[in-house]
Amino acid sequence: MKNLLKTTGFFILLIAAMTACEDRRYELITYEANVPVYMDLKDFRNSFTMSEPVEIKQPGKIYFKDGYLFVNEYSKGIHVIDNSDPANPEKIAFYNILGNIDMAICGNILYADSYIDLVAIDISDINNPVEIDRLENVFPESVPEGDIWYPYSRVDSKKGVVVDWKVRTVTEKREVYEQGGWIYHNMLTYTAAGAVDGSWSAGAGKAGSMARFMLNNEFLYLIAHPWLLKTVDTESGNEMHIVDSVEVSRDMETLYRLGDKLFIGTTTGMLIYGLNNPDKPVFLSSYDHITACDPVVTDGTYAYVTLRTGNRCGGNQNLLEVIDISSITNPYLVKSYPMYNPHGLGIEGDLLFICDGAAGLKIYDRTDPLGILNNQLAHFPDIDTYDVIPLDGILMLIGEDGIYQYDYTDIQNIVLISHLLIAGE
Repeated sequence: MKNLLKTTGFFILLIAAMTACEDRRYELITYEANVPVYMDLKDFRNSFTMSEPVEIKQPGKIYFKDGYLFVNEYSKGIHVIDNSDPANPEKIAFYNILGNIDMAICGNILYADSYIDLVAIDISDINNPVEIDRLENVFPESVPEGDIWYPYSRVDSKKGVVVDWKVRTVTEKREVYEQGGWIYHNMLTYTAAGAVDGSWSAGAGKAGSMARFMLNNEFLYLIAHPWLLKTVDTESGNEMHIVDSVEVSRDMETLYRLGDKLFIGTTTGMLIYGLNNPDKPVFLSSYDHITACDPVVTDGTYAYVTLRTGNRCGGNQNLLEVIDISSITNPYLVKSYPMYNPHGLGIEGDLLFICDGAAGLKIYDRTDPLGILNNQLAHFPDIDTYDVIPLDGILMLIGEDGIYQYDYTDIQNIVLISHLLIAGE
């Protein structure tokens, strides 16, 4: 009886499958989409060069090391600036690193992302940088941004690395089927019309609060993609290798290290990892907040987090949050302060520096965490600010229209000492 039922069931399924094949139909769908522009992998991995200084057009992350300021040109490379005299910064070179957004420097080795790869560059001679190692496919999902008003076509990694997008007419052959009164399309294929000298100290430099790279002696922590934290052993600069990968169930954005703790800013909260074994970060605790972009800095007792709207992170509030982390496994909110549209921030001594977007740079005395807004020391409005690095009385700030530097050695008289303009459109 069981065999009969099995046989009967088989023939019913076979008839249903044959009927489905007979009813199967296809149609061509044509629409406008972002189509990938590829670069041959060999050409891409031989593309690093140095050039004479170029105009700063779209500044991104900033990094300071041994008198030099390194400024990312979004997706193009890194401007090298002699900042030995902050009142007179001088551009001296440009490192062409395709797809670059982040960087970190340990000793005389510059680590930078280049689309899907991580590169190590020896900058012992600042004017003669040499690529000494490359970890391939560390950032496998890294692609440039296309036109946000159009969908994206599929990427074929066998064709090379995606270095751009072009809006083209795309035609897809799709299977059409009906289920429960709804019509569905299965995409099968598509075609695109016209596809196309310094003396370097040991240890790390200092990054802004928007960093996705963070050094810890010979280990480099990096956000490989929003849900994956990787640890790279860089002890031998020309033989980097990944020693740990941690999957995180949140959308990570920024990294900040203090001693043996790693603080991760995510779109839904702050995560704290222990680094007692620096090659293997271990989760310690988390603090949850509203959905928003979230850079974080800390002094070990309090963590300062800015939350902002108007970006891919979502959210509907602009805030500064002060979090008590004296019990590292039980962080809790002390107070929230309204802001305009805060981005990067920094602390040094009793000072708190906040890039409040188009509302400019704001500087506070942070000694009383319950009265920060009542203790504003200075406000420099009319600057669309992004991120800051405070260091030894000099504040380096990156904004929409250039690099600003302030002398805050006298907190009663904080003054602008230089402004390096970006190129006009």
